[in-house]
Amino acid sequence: MFARWRASLIILLAAAPALVVLVGLVGAWLTPAGDTLQHQWRYLLPDAGRNTFILVMTVAAGAALVGTTLAALVALCEFPGRAFFSWGLLLPLSIPGYVLAAVFAGSLDYASPLYSWLREQFGWQWPSIRSLGGAALVLTLTLFPYVYLIARVAFESAAQRYLEAASLLGRTRLQATREVLLPLAVPAVLASTALVAMETLADFGVVAALNVDTLTTALYRAWYGMFSLVTAQQIAGFLVIVALLLLLLEHRARSSVRMREAGGIALQRRQLPPLTAGLATLFASTVLGIAFVWPVAHLLSWASTHVTADLDARYWGYFVRSIALAGLGALLIVSISTLFVYARRDAVSGIVRTVAPLSTAGYAIPGTVLAVGLYAPLTQALPWLQGTLLVLFIAYVTRFFAVGHAPMAAGLARLPTALDEAAVLLGSRPLERWQKIHWPMLKGSVAAAFVLTFVDLMKELPITLLTRPFGFETLAIRVFELTSEGEWERAAVPALALVLAGLWPLKWLAGRMSHAT
Repeated sequence: MFARWRASLIILLAAAPALVVLVGLVGAWLTPAGDTLQHQWRYLLPDAGRNTFILVMTVAAGAALVGTTLAALVALCEFPGRAFFSWGLLLPLSIPGYVLAAVFAGSLDYASPLYSWLREQFGWQWPSIRSLGGAALVLTLTLFPYVYLIARVAFESAAQRYLEAASLLGRTRLQATREVLLPLAVPAVLASTALVAMETLADFGVVAALNVDTLTTALYRAWYGMFSLVTAQQIAGFLVIVALLLLLLEHRARSSVRMREAGGIALQRRQLPPLTAGLATLFASTVLGIAFVWPVAHLLSWASTHVTADLDARYWGYFVRSIALAGLGALLIVSISTLFVYARRDAVSGIVRTVAPLSTAGYAIPGTVLAVGLYAPLTQALPWLQGTLLVLFIAYVTRFFAVGHAPMAAGLARLPTALDEAAVLLGSRPLERWQKIHWPMLKGSVAAAFVLTFVDLMKELPITLLTRPFGFETLAIRVFELTSEGEWERAAVPALALVLAGLWPLKWLAGRMSHAT
C-alpha cells in the first residue's frame, strides 16, 4: 500500500506529539526529586499505586467479560429484545464517567434517601459506593461498551461457513462458538480491553468523585495542591510506563493470532430456548438499566427543577460547538488511524516499529498533563498557534488516537494478505484494492472508530478547558463550571444535552453494523 519510506514517515508523524510529551516527562525524571515527591512516596504513592493496579485489573476483566458476553449474545443469538439491545447497549457510552459516579454517589451513599429507607425498613446495608469497589463498578459500566462494540463487529464479521465446518466435525453450536468464533474475536477483544485499561489508568473524574486515591489523584494533588508541575510529570511517567507495557502485551498477543476471513455467507443467529432466552434478556436489561436508564432517570429528575430557568439560547451554542469539535476531531483521528495501520503493516524498520506503539501512549496520559505538555512547546515554537483550535486538535489526536486505532487495527487484522497478493497478480492498483476489497470489509471498523472517538470527544473536558480559545465553551465545560460550584442538579441540564448528542451516532452505528460486514 505504501512505500517503505512513506510508511515510516506516517508512523513518525503520528507518534511525534506523544513523543513531545514523553520527552517532557523524561526531562522531569532527570530533575532531582524534591520534597514534594519524597512526601508522596512516603505517604501516598504506595497506596495509590496499589489501588491503580487493582482498579485497572478489575475494570479490564469486568468490561471484557460483560462486553464480550453481550456481544456474543447479540451477534450470534436470537432472544426477546435483541434488536433493541443491539443498539441500546451502546447508550452508556453517552454518559460521562464523572456524571455516572455523581449519580451513584447521590443515590447509593449512606445518607441517600434510598439507602436510608432500605436501612430503616429492612435493615439492609451494603459497602460504601465511595470505595475502590464502587469506582470499579462505575468504570466497568462506563467502559464495557468499548469491548461490546468492537467484539460485536468481530463476531458479525465471521462467516457462516466456519460454523458449518465445525458442525461437520461434530461440534455443537456452543462448542463451535467457544472453539472457533471466540479465538477469531481475540484480537478485537484484546484491543478493546487495552483501551479500557488505558482509560482506567488516566481516569480522574470517577475516582475523585468517589474519594479513591490513585496515581491520577496523586498527580492532580501534586499539581494543584502542592503546585509542583515537575512532581506531577514524574507521577505521570509511571502511568505512561504502564500504558506502554499494556500496549506491548496487547500487540504481542494480537500478533500471535492470525485472522482469516472466509466471507461469503452471512452469519445466522441461533434461536435460544425459552429459559435461556429469558435469562439473556434479563442480563442485558439489568446491565442497561444500571448503566443508563437509572442514571438518566436521576438526571431527568434533577434537571426538571432547573430546565426552565437554565435552558436558554446559550445552550444552542454549547451544543453546536461540542458537535463540531467532536465531529472534526473524530474525522481527523480516524483518517490518521487508517493511514497509520496500513503504514505500520508496510514499515519494516526496527526503529519505526519500536516508535509506533508510542503513538497510542497518549491515551494513558491525563488530559491536563497532555494539554500542558503540548501547549507549552508548540506555542513557544510557533507563537501564532496561541488562541487557535489547532493545538486543541493536536491534543485530541494525541489523547484519543488509541480509540480510533484499536478498531482499525482489529479490522485490518481480519484481512488476509492473500487477497492483496491475488489482486496484485491481477494488476490491481492500490486505490482500486482499497475501494473494491478493503473498504467493504473495513467500513464496520471505520464506523466503530468514528463513533467511539466522537462520543469520547463530546465528553472530553481537561484538554478542551486548557487549550480552547478564550470564551469558547462547550457542554462539557458547562458541566464542569456548575459542578465546580457544587450545583450538581443544575449540571444535569448540560449533562442530558451531552447524552442526547451521543445518542444519534450510537443509534446510527448500530444500524450500520449489520450492513458493514
